[in-house]
Amino acid sequence: MGYSGARGGLAAILAAEDLVRRKRDHAPAPWASTEQITERFRLAVDRVMGEAGLYHEPTAAAALRQAEGDPLEAAHLVRAQRSTLPRLANSEPVDPDELIVLRRIVPAFREPDGPQLLGRTTDYTGRMLERPDGQPAPPDASPEPEPVERTDEQRQPRRFLDLLRKLDLVVDHRGENGDAEPHDITRVPARPPAARSAVLATMARAETGALVGLWYRSILGPDGDVHEVTLGEVRHGRLPLRIRHPHTGNPVTVGEFRVTEAEAIEDLDGAEEDRTKFDVGYGLCLGHNERKVIAMANLDIANRRFGRQGPLEQLLLLTTDGLDSGGFLEHLKLPHYVTFRSMVERKQAMRAAADAGMGPRVADPAGRDCR
Repeated sequence: MGYSGARGGLAAILAAEDLVRRKRDHAPAPWASTEQITERFRLAVDRVMGEAGLYHEPTAAAALRQAEGDPLEAAHLVRAQRSTLPRLANSEPVDPDELIVLRRIVPAFREPDGPQLLGRTTDYTGRMLERPDGQPAPPDASPEPEPVERTDEQRQPRRFLDLLRKLDLVVDHRGENGDAEPHDITRVPARPPAARSAVLATMARAETGALVGLWYRSILGPDGDVHEVTLGEVRHGRLPLRIRHPHTGNPVTVGEFRVTEAEAIEDLDGAEEDRTKFDVGYGLCLGHNERKVIAMANLDIANRRFGRQGPLEQLLLLTTDGLDSGGFLEHLKLPHYVTFRSMVERKQAMRAAADAGMGPRVADPAGRDCR
């Protein structure tokens, strides 16, 4: 592609960047602190952490503030920041069964092992704007909830998938792909055909809207009817972060991080599939982002069943990353004077040749002259 500098050159670019900073830093409203953004816009902060692949709430909140609320730009800032950080250690593998559950719903079964914990959600709330912008909430509008003591069994309930396995109703895919070591997409780009860990890692870091859109298209039939989709379980909670002690070599817990995970269930009805069982897909991402993990879990099944037969795996690996797709889109705003000028000159040359009788003005599939 041919590029040319913007009219005005470096001075125009610096003036444009300065205008952004002055409008942002000298707005009439007070400057929002990272703590305010983390507490008030928690889902946006979690989305930025997930799409950036870095779990650090203050960094994500600062990026969201600098990006003026644009999650994609904020994720770009966080990834750029992450690229400057040293890798001090590799964390130990963690078992998702260690999750300390903050929210757990099982849409597929009324009385699963362990409780249904609705947690913090607006799933059952009417979409009504509560008050005009800027009007403070009355002191007694929503009193501080009383802390609820939960037992270990309630905070770490058995999985619904365990019940299905006990009933021998699901296909067990564990260990069948030989994918012992997870694929590190931050160092080696994932390209088809890829291991399942590479596809899951790519989806975990994908742009949420792109992933949900691809999932929705994958379940739509030719007439727009939605194929039957069953959600087994959705969880949000805290997992421990462990590393090896540099002197003793023993695992040491150095912190914790929040994740959301989902398991989707699909009826097997293919000609070469075991129709007496279900297939189960899995999704997990940083922070609280249920839309993403539900789409992940269903696309995990779809990719396993149909991805190698069509373009789904290629779409998942190459088109859902927000920085890739958004970056290509943003670059279209750069000056393309040279490129477009060459296109114009080619059109003019073709027209001149056609007018001189040296070639057709319009191409024809059959090869006939369409002048």
